[in-house]
This record gives sequence, C-alpha cells and structure tokens, in this order.
Amino acid sequence: MLFSDLPIIEPIIRAIDDEGYTNPTPIQQAAIPTILSGRDFLGCAQTGTGKTAAFAIPILQLLYTKKDPLKGKRKIKTLVVTPTRELAIQIEESFRAYGRYCGLHQAVIFGGVKQGNQTERLRQWVDILIATPWRLLDLMSQGYISLADIEIFVLDEADRMLDMGFINDIKKLLKVIPVKRQTLFFSATMAPEIMKLAESILRNPEKVEITPVSTTAETISQFVYHIDKGSKNSLIVHLLEDPKIKNVLIFTRTKHGADKVVKFLVGRGIVAEAIHGNKSQNNRQRALSNFKEQTTRVLVATDIASRGIDIDALEYMINYDIPNISETYVHRIGRTGRAGAKWVAISFCDNDDVQHLRDIEKLIAKKIPVVEDHPFPKMNVIPSNKEKTIAAKAGAGRGRGSSDPRFTKSSNSNRFSQPKREGHSHQKPRSSERVHGSDKTPSSRPSTPGNRPSGPKGNGAKKGYYGKR
Repeated sequence: MLFSDLPIIEPIIRAIDDEGYTNPTPIQQAAIPTILSGRDFLGCAQTGTGKTAAFAIPILQLLYTKKDPLKGKRKIKTLVVTPTRELAIQIEESFRAYGRYCGLHQAVIFGGVKQGNQTERLRQWVDILIATPWRLLDLMSQGYISLADIEIFVLDEADRMLDMGFINDIKKLLKVIPVKRQTLFFSATMAPEIMKLAESILRNPEKVEITPVSTTAETISQFVYHIDKGSKNSLIVHLLEDPKIKNVLIFTRTKHGADKVVKFLVGRGIVAEAIHGNKSQNNRQRALSNFKEQTTRVLVATDIASRGIDIDALEYMINYDIPNISETYVHRIGRTGRAGAKWVAISFCDNDDVQHLRDIEKLIAKKIPVVEDHPFPKMNVIPSNKEKTIAAKAGAGRGRGSSDPRFTKSSNSNRFSQPKREGHSHQKPRSSERVHGSDKTPSSRPSTPGNRPSGPKGNGAKKGYYGKR
C-alpha cells in the first residue's frame, strides 16, 4: 500500500513525499482511516512502528478541513499528552513536517526550562498543543491555557505515563476537557491497568494491536558480548575502530554511568555526549541535534531517552548495561531498525547481567547470538544453576570438584591453597600460627599497648591511642 492509496488530502501527501515516505506502516494503515472517520482509537504497537504519524496525519487533515477562514487567534482544538520532553519535541516536529502546507499552528510545552518562551507562544495562534502533564497543569493553573474547546485528545505512550506516576495528572485533565471529543489512545503494552484506563476514557473504540511488546523487529540483528564489567569501555573503543559504525547510541543504567562512559571516550579522542535527567533541556536538545547531524559520533543515554529519540539514520545501538526489566530491552533496541531498515543492536553482558539476559531471551522467545571472537572475553565466569547441577553430579558428591575447570580446585588458587585458620577472629592465635608477617611469632611477653606489633614504637602508647577504654 502507498500513502496515496489512503484518503489523505493533497497538502499532506505533498509533505509526506517531501519527507521521503511512500509506504504506510501497519499501524498507520489501520489508524488513519479510522481516525478520519471520527471514531475513538486504541492502538497497541511497539516503539518504532510509526505511531506518531498514525495520529498526526489524520489530525492535521481533520483540522484543515474544519479550519476557520477568519483571521485571528484560534482556540486549541487538539491536545496531545506525552510523558517526556524528548518525545513531546519529537511529536511537535512531526506535526510541523506533515502539516507544512496546511497553515495550522502547533506549540509544545514541557518542564525543566523557564516558561517565558512557552507562555509567549501560547499567546499566539495555536491549533495543536503537545505537552507533558506537569507543565500543562501548571500553566493551566496560571491561566495561560484553556482546554474548553478541545475536540481531539491524544494520550501517547500510556504505559510509560503510568510507569512515571502521571495517572493522577491524567485524571485531572479528564475532568476539564470536554466530554464530547474524539480520543486516541496509544500504548506499547496492554497490561490490565492500561486496559482499565483505556476503557474509562474511550467510547466504542477501534482496537488495533500490531505487534506484541514481547517481539523485536526482524530487521534488527541482535548480538551479545560476554565481558567483564571493567572491560566494557575498551570494547566500545575496539568496536568504534570499524569505520562502518558512523554513529552509535549507548544505553547505561545510571546517569553517573553515562557521564563516566562519555569522559572515557572523549579522553580517547571520540566525540561523545550524554543525555539524561540531570542535563538541562538546552544541553539535551543540543546533544540530540549534534547526534542527528553526526557531528557527535556517540550518544550515551539513560532510559529516559529510550522512547524519545527518533533518528532515521541510527545504525547501531549498544546496551552498556542490560536492563533489569525485559520490556525495556525491546524499547531500547526499537531505536534502531526504524521504518524497516536493517540495523544492529549489541548488548554487553557481565556477571550481574546474566539473569537479566535470560529473562529477555525468554520474553522475546529467541536466543541472542553470542560474539566470542573479540579481544576482551569474560574471565570471571559464573556458572548457571544447570551447570552447577551437572558439576555436582560429575563430582560424585559434595565438595568433590568437577572436570569443568571453573569448579576445579587449583593449587595456584588463593581461594583453596591458603591454610584454613581455625577459630574466630576474637580468639587468641595458636603458637604455631604466624602473626603480623612471616618472620614473627607470638611473643611470650604480655600483650601490652607498648609491645603490640601494630602499636607505636617506644616506651608505650599515648593515652587514648587505641580509643576510649
């Protein structure tokens, strides 16, 4: 199917052609005709499947056909609520791109920045408002925004909205927007609490589920490197020696971890920037722009960006830390392979991540291929429970060892070669044991502060040297 096969008006078709798109994705094929008919819509589709265009294109067409020819300030007719600043900005960019020939006006508001520029924009002509919940409610309370004329309400990334604790904010919004409206509800997952929310705000919706969250796009090649935690940075540098890797998005578990990776890469002459919650909005937008323009080769992000980065030319993604929530893995690697492109997702797996990797493979129902030919193989291997069971049986009893070298007591191993010291730490050592060095044995003299090996030398310790008595 082509976009021209859908009931889309010429100004929007022209804008879509300018963007280089010809074939609608499955969620777009299902959503666009339904939304144009005026029905409520419930869409479940994983990230990277084109959900933004699925609602932006028909909304632009509905507003364009109803556009008031009279000049002057028009009232806000469409409200799009989304959980993060990055995603709000991305949605505004999409409305602007698809509606460049429609003469409509959109505005985006979000927290983390001064409100002056946003309130000034709200005083002007706004047909479509894209907002994060907290800033929206804040500006409403100050009298800058009225939602009394909303005709179309979009709740995007509803599951993420609930995860971030915005459910009460959504309920507040539902009390002030008109009951008579068209509601569009999009989510990557459909857990029971998501369905309960959807049922409370939708009226006889068209329900479309494109791909369950437990699957990953077939166009994405997935690989895992088993590696010690201390070698991850070196492996990144090794991978970036490949000139084919023009840009790469790296996910870390923490903000501090993201900054450390950037510092390491910059120290080796690799242009890298971080994006996370501690960065100012201007810094985050500059880092995203630099990455899109490929002036920055490596963008290191926390999961706040996992659903807010939309880069068509993104070729590689690396899980520096494998996420402890399996569904997050699916959303992360959804940053690559967008619009049907074939790209690569790489995961670094250290000992702390082994169980997380198994949970992910169980969720996506596939074994992720292991790359073994690399210069930083894992040295400290922790066996699985199955391997431990096999080893115990092979050893014919408790403590008998195994033919597996990982369970063999080596004579060179400090763990097994040191003599076992009897007794507790507070008991006196036996005369045969060496104390405080190989050439010293317990003295027959009384153990006073002045002659203890660890105390100060001389005629005794100063009063209170060993603490209050």
